[in-house]
Amino acid sequence: MDELPGLRERKKERTRNLIAQEALRLFREKGFDEVSVVEVAAAAEVSKATLFRYFPAKEDLVLHRFADHLGEAARVVRERPPTLSPTAALRAHFLDRLAARDPITGLNDHPDVLSFMDLLYGTPSLQTGLVQRYRSQEIDALAEALTLPDPDPDIADSTPLTRRLAATHLIVVQQELGMANWRTMAAGRTADEAYDDAVAEAERAYGQLMTGLDSVFPAGTGGG
Repeated sequence: MDELPGLRERKKERTRNLIAQEALRLFREKGFDEVSVVEVAAAAEVSKATLFRYFPAKEDLVLHRFADHLGEAARVVRERPPTLSPTAALRAHFLDRLAARDPITGLNDHPDVLSFMDLLYGTPSLQTGLVQRYRSQEIDALAEALTLPDPDPDIADSTPLTRRLAATHLIVVQQELGMANWRTMAAGRTADEAYDDAVAEAERAYGQLMTGLDSVFPAGTGGG
């Protein structure tokens, strides 16, 4: 008798989770660049071909954890109340995630989260993969969300380039805030100790986007 579809899916999910767990264990022990895909497959007791069916590239063994957040910014913009601008909606969402200590914000001091972030930010190839794949996809999705009809005439009259530039700024702000919070955690502060400062930095960063950089760095500041 053939396996039921639900059973097959559960077995696939268990295999996927086992491969990811073994990969992360080995990467933490030896370093990402020191572990081969063959070694990960052997630890998970699967073939190299099976591993690549679940994770097409070595970097995906780590970066797949970001998949659940793909398109999140675009969804927040699409579903925001009519009283909120896209930037205000994303700021409110990020502040909510800070309060929840969501690992995506960097404000999480659980040892497993810190270990993962140390691996991610301490491995240049993983940072490159994060930027080239996930950041690009997030920007594409958010730029598309900004094309929807909007009561703000400045948005309604925007061009594809200005929408993409806006999306780039918004996604980069979110990711830079996350990295800054991770550095704070790595320096030894707890999430509770750093929370107020993290909120203030987020408010400042999104505020710059909402008011424009010239209001923060007017003529006469810096330069020659």
